[in-house]
Amino acid sequence: MLWRYMLGAASARTGDDMSGPALLVLGLAVSGSPAVAGWLLAGLTVSASVGGPLLGVLLDRARRPGRLLAWCLTGYAGGLLVILALLGRVPDGLVIGLAVLTGLLGPALSGGWTAQLPLAVPAGSLARANALDSISYNVAALLGPALAGLMAAFGGGSTPVIAACVLIAASLPVALSLPPRERVEKGASVAAELLAGARAITGSPSLRRATVTSMISMAGVAMLVVCTPLLGERLVGSAGFGALLLAVTAATALGANAVLAHRAPAAGTWWPDGVLVAATAVVGAGIAVAALAGSFALAVLAAAIAGVGEGPQLTALFAVRHRDAPARLRSQIFTTGASLKITSFAAGSAVAGPLAVHSVPLALAVGAALQAAAVAAYGAMSLSAPRAGGTER
Repeated sequence: MLWRYMLGAASARTGDDMSGPALLVLGLAVSGSPAVAGWLLAGLTVSASVGGPLLGVLLDRARRPGRLLAWCLTGYAGGLLVILALLGRVPDGLVIGLAVLTGLLGPALSGGWTAQLPLAVPAGSLARANALDSISYNVAALLGPALAGLMAAFGGGSTPVIAACVLIAASLPVALSLPPRERVEKGASVAAELLAGARAITGSPSLRRATVTSMISMAGVAMLVVCTPLLGERLVGSAGFGALLLAVTAATALGANAVLAHRAPAAGTWWPDGVLVAATAVVGAGIAVAALAGSFALAVLAAAIAGVGEGPQLTALFAVRHRDAPARLRSQIFTTGASLKITSFAAGSAVAGPLAVHSVPLALAVGAALQAAAVAAYGAMSLSAPRAGGTER
């Protein structure tokens, strides 16, 4: 079941990572307006912060969450196809509204899918399966934008959107095959469940610490993503080389997670909490090197260092959630966490743009400082966390 799950997750997430660049290309090709293209992407991503918690509640209350997951995947792919069909034929505002509605289902392709991992593997295999699951994110981050770019170059603006939908649809049989839950607790209202999920995150020292750390870190990662095209332009005269830096980061993140999957430790002691904070520090080191880079070779090294941190950071974050999230709230905690990270990325991107226009090294230095702030926040919350019998949960 694990490898079937992995294939489905990788296919869905690659389609998801294609969808953003695909809408950008489509918006530019059809409307000729960078503003319309930007608003399409913004609409697809920003609404995830709203849809994540509610989607998580519905998945937690479902006897067969795989079926609901399949409906969400169908809705997401269908929304992309409707956008493709209507763009240029109806007012742009209506199409952007459709992108917002489609984006509400986005967390299904990330946290909503990962939350079902315990249903797919035996409890004793969860540590290794979690690392492999994180690899699917790295594969998607590496392949998605690259495939979108290649297909747009050789097939036109609509081809990447269609390909993204095909990849998402290919994951449907896997979603439908996920095992049912043995027991589902119902009775509380959806509003009460949303409140319970928020309390679970804020009330658990480890979940609260991991969530805040990942949010601050993600805002800093956004600085790196925004700056890479400008860094490529500044160092070698081509923004396209900046995309290669992101590919390097994704590749080294994949490699680091492959090592982690091979040597997945048991939960406890330093794992996964220690890895989360250490990996965040490594991401910060990579961004700091990028800020100081005076050559493209040094920028490549910086991207590689950041990836070595990003891969294990994600694996450790998921491990903390699998370990400490109450079973009846697991989907909500994963989708809420995904929503919060997306929101942090959007906020970091919004700040990075004006900073990068003024100074690319300054924007990258702020990104590195945010990683340091994430580590400091982790440490401060660890010191203030209550302890019972010497073990924190």
